[in-house]
Amino acid sequence: MNLSRSPGAFALLIALPLASTDVAVAAEETRLSNVETRKIWDGAPHNAFTDLIRFGDAWICVFRESTSHVPGTNGVIRVLSSSDTKTWESVAAVSENGVDLRDPKVSIAPDGRLILLAGGSIYDGEDGQPKRKLTGASTRAFFSSDALTWTAPAVVDLPAGEWLWRITWHGGTAYGVSYSTKSAAKFVATLWKSKDGVHYEKIVQLDPPCAPSETTVRFTPDGSMLAMVRGEKSDVLTAFGRSVPPYQSWTWIDTGRAAHGPNFIMRKDGHWLYSGRDLDGGAKTVVGELQDGKCVPLVTLPSGGDCSYPGMAWDGDELLVTYYSSHEGKTAIYFARLR
Repeated sequence: MNLSRSPGAFALLIALPLASTDVAVAAEETRLSNVETRKIWDGAPHNAFTDLIRFGDAWICVFRESTSHVPGTNGVIRVLSSSDTKTWESVAAVSENGVDLRDPKVSIAPDGRLILLAGGSIYDGEDGQPKRKLTGASTRAFFSSDALTWTAPAVVDLPAGEWLWRITWHGGTAYGVSYSTKSAAKFVATLWKSKDGVHYEKIVQLDPPCAPSETTVRFTPDGSMLAMVRGEKSDVLTAFGRSVPPYQSWTWIDTGRAAHGPNFIMRKDGHWLYSGRDLDGGAKTVVGELQDGKCVPLVTLPSGGDCSYPGMAWDGDELLVTYYSSHEGKTAIYFARLR
């Protein structure tokens, strides 16, 4: 069943058991204020693609360092730690010889360790030379029990050219969506699951109403899976989907706006806030609400140009967002606190 033209019906599907108030009414009452935004890192010529998580007593922010967006020099994953979100310290730099690491995503595995996923691109020619040709790509997994020292990279066992962009753990299982980096099979997205974050089993090939790439999946308290999918063509900029176990059949809707590097997080009342790169009026990083599956921006963070790829986490009733932006002339990492 495809409800991409029926937002009212789709709202019934994304409503949660704990949310008794009508989705649209609750969304109209949502107010977000940006109470703090600070640059927290600009150590490399190009600093980008963030993620954020609470680990023990610290906040952990990860991102890529290079000389440019792509390809640049082979990317290194920088790991920052903070106990109070005001002072950030570099505690690790994760790298792999001859591999461009990018788009790091961090989560906590069932054994309590951090697992860092990163795309691993391989180019011909010397590192840092312009116009290098991409010759291979696969996802890497690194593990750490303290965020300071990390295991050697394990190549995630997906088919060649599949990029597993982000995983979310649910019931001791990691779920994530890969998209193909092979030109012959471009815009193909596949849902996978894993018990260890390295070895994956295919669930289903997805059929969102867009040309799919970067995808984040989250879970509702009743076990439904939600997905936010970046579209690579102008017809559907971002798709939002829902499925119930075993996650074989999906219902989709056009969100109506771009959300590059999509991320979303559940509020206490069961509704969802999202963040990503919006293109309306020029590229910028926004935080908004999903209303009946539609993206409704609420706050535009200080940003512009090459930007976005947010990490999102709750600190009590305040929303923490990390992102990158080039609006001050150099791509740097920023931290925002919203209330």
